[in-house]
Amino acid sequence: MTEDLYSLKLKLMKIDSENTNFNLRHLRAIHAIWAEGSFARAADRLGVVPSALTETVRQIEEIAGGALFDRRSRPPAPTPLGLDFLKDTEPLLAALDMSLNRLRDHARGLRGTLGIGATPSAITPLLAPAIAAFRAAHPEVIVTLHDDVAETLAGMVADGRLDLAFAGRARSSPDLSQVEIAADPFGLACAVDHPLARRAQVQLAEIDAQQLIHLGHETGSSRLLASHAALPESLKSGSLRCHSTIAQLCLIRSGIGVALLPRNAVLLFNDPGVAFVPVVDLVLERKIYLLSPARRAPSPISEKFVAYFRRYPLAE
Repeated sequence: MTEDLYSLKLKLMKIDSENTNFNLRHLRAIHAIWAEGSFARAADRLGVVPSALTETVRQIEEIAGGALFDRRSRPPAPTPLGLDFLKDTEPLLAALDMSLNRLRDHARGLRGTLGIGATPSAITPLLAPAIAAFRAAHPEVIVTLHDDVAETLAGMVADGRLDLAFAGRARSSPDLSQVEIAADPFGLACAVDHPLARRAQVQLAEIDAQQLIHLGHETGSSRLLASHAALPESLKSGSLRCHSTIAQLCLIRSGIGVALLPRNAVLLFNDPGVAFVPVVDLVLERKIYLLSPARRAPSPISEKFVAYFRRYPLAE
């Protein structure tokens, strides 16, 4: 803020403290007359009758202690006193109008920021179309996409660091709403030159536990596999673990081993070097949820994004 504008704000605050009848209506009235060059046109612009506008100007002239317009001239011209005040307050009124426009845009979800969280395998099939359409319609909104495991994303939504997230189910929290939006089956991920990659389907008994690459215990997929009663204990844990699905797929592509993963996670990059093979006796799905705050109202921007998201069919 410039020194002149700051001084002007102090001046207006002083006027307001000396006479609490002075308000924005008075300021808009004299600026409308100055812009229109006529009391009648200014009254029409402001949506008031001319007599009401005349009374408004009389009130501010009483506060100022002198005439702001020379009513003898046609059109009415500002007096030197009025012209000084109009020039002084012109940048303040323009800044206020700009702030009000931004406020309305924020309220309508037309500008501001949007923080979205997502598990990586949900981005391409679920979020990418909605993000593309949303940004095309609302280019002024700054969109930040944060990828991580479900528990981390849930915490970020609950404490306000993210507006919403698309991830596996997190632990129950009174601060979080979780609505199921999609699901995909678990199967075997392996390199395309792996012997099992040529099969239409495999059985759990055919998977070598020593070849399995596991995800860390903090991930939703790992917890689903660990709690699945039909999965042999030998396939639930092992000596090779990865922090992320991306690291897991890199090792699989290099022929280091295989993994039990949701289909969309295996097809994350449509990598021709990695194959997804259904496991006939593993009936297990990874479900994706829309995570949103339960104890605070959603922002207009996040509501708009969810509306865009719901326009697109979810991946099968």
